[in-house]
Amino acid sequence: MEPGAAAWVPCNFKLANWTMEPAAGFPAESESTEKHGNWIQTCVPNSGGGQLVEYYAATTQQYPVEKKAQESLEVVVHNKEMEIYDIGPSHVFDKVVREFRKGIDIAEKKMHRYPENIRDLGDWYTVPRTVAIGPYHHDRQQLKKAEQVKHVAADHCIRDSQCSAQEICDAVLAAAAKVRHLYDKDVMKGIGYDDFWHMMFFDACFLVQYMIWHGREQQEDPWLDTFFYSNRNGINHDVWLLENQLPWKVVKTVMDMMKVRQVNLRKFVARWRDRLHDRQDLKEKPLIWDDSYKPPHLLGLLRYYIVGGPEGNQQDKDVDVKELTSLSFSVSAIELAKIGITLTANKTAELADMGLNNGILDAKLSLAPLSLNYARASRLINMAAFEICFLHSTDPLLYDIKYSAVCSYLHLLSMLVQREEDVHELRRQGILEGGAGLNNKQVLDLFTCFQSLPEGKCYSDTMVEIERYKMNRKILSKGHTFWYKYNKIIFGVGSAIGSVYPIVKFVQYLVS
Repeated sequence: MEPGAAAWVPCNFKLANWTMEPAAGFPAESESTEKHGNWIQTCVPNSGGGQLVEYYAATTQQYPVEKKAQESLEVVVHNKEMEIYDIGPSHVFDKVVREFRKGIDIAEKKMHRYPENIRDLGDWYTVPRTVAIGPYHHDRQQLKKAEQVKHVAADHCIRDSQCSAQEICDAVLAAAAKVRHLYDKDVMKGIGYDDFWHMMFFDACFLVQYMIWHGREQQEDPWLDTFFYSNRNGINHDVWLLENQLPWKVVKTVMDMMKVRQVNLRKFVARWRDRLHDRQDLKEKPLIWDDSYKPPHLLGLLRYYIVGGPEGNQQDKDVDVKELTSLSFSVSAIELAKIGITLTANKTAELADMGLNNGILDAKLSLAPLSLNYARASRLINMAAFEICFLHSTDPLLYDIKYSAVCSYLHLLSMLVQREEDVHELRRQGILEGGAGLNNKQVLDLFTCFQSLPEGKCYSDTMVEIERYKMNRKILSKGHTFWYKYNKIIFGVGSAIGSVYPIVKFVQYLVS
């Protein structure tokens, strides 16, 4: 028997035969619209009730006693027509405004589409390669192979929950009823409620089984284990994509029902937290869990702890710009070195931990180190895309450093790197680690794309600190610039003088 066939053996339930009443809040399909659609179209007035009046007039010609009632109806309909005419435009505007504000209010919870400046980076950073999670990429042909695996994962979730298929499905149905509005409306128009619920159920089960495997690195089902292991790079790439997310409410519903084998969520997140570096600490850093944080999806959860999470000690800086007459938002790594600002890797490795540390004669600009390859670049870009989607909110809390840390970090790197020599400077100072990732030209091309990202508060504060350093240390900056420009000549002259001195002493010895 082939492995694929064996994997199907446990999956002996038939979703097509399940009959369940829609959960509370889950819109049901209306039969009346389908059965009586033509009648509704002929009776609903096109321009104020004329057709409805004609319909009643035709019926009352045979019944004169109802003529007075018909005349009264004409007056009512006419008044209603005038009312609609008077309030129509404002009613439309009010509806649009309400929908716009509602979208802002739930911006952090929505299942967003990519902003155009991110989508322009290409399919590698935006399109799943192995598995579709959610509706946005569900119809891609190259992802169909994973659909069978989702059924196997669902069977394992039912077994691990020790519940009946009906119980776990009812729970997911209730959760799915509350999250459909979080997806893009235009996409959801083409997806029926039954199809949406099935998608939520199977995709959630797949994610839960993947997280269990990722924590234990071995499944009880050898075929499922083989699939996860052989496709781990593709799955690891896909679960980070902004458009490949599932509402966390649905995922947590399945997770909470697991009894035999459970997701070790802290271990799962801790493993991902340090994956931006090639160098791994043998002694695992404890993860401080924040029960108050309610993630919108898996990407949001991972981003929260990579940025800093609850253990992050970064706070908003009280940056005063009153003393500044101008502010530059562009300076390269080489230009910083010329004025005495050297780059250094921070010790926390948190993306939000960036800033200028002033010394007596110079200063150090510290930021998180990074081992850059395409996989890590994709994670960073998708975390930045998630931030972009709700940075436009009017809520001031969303402008806190934690909500713009990734955009700030990438924008700062793009500012520092303007030539390949700048990339080399970042490598020399330990900001870019390792040599097995992207070469200098590839890094330069990638960082150039980050210049269109929002600046973020961390970035703006850092640029103010650099400008203040240049203003308050003009003499030192000029000294550093002179030394940077002429140090090779000075060393050369010194070496020449040093080499002449022994010759002079030797001549003096011979003469004497």
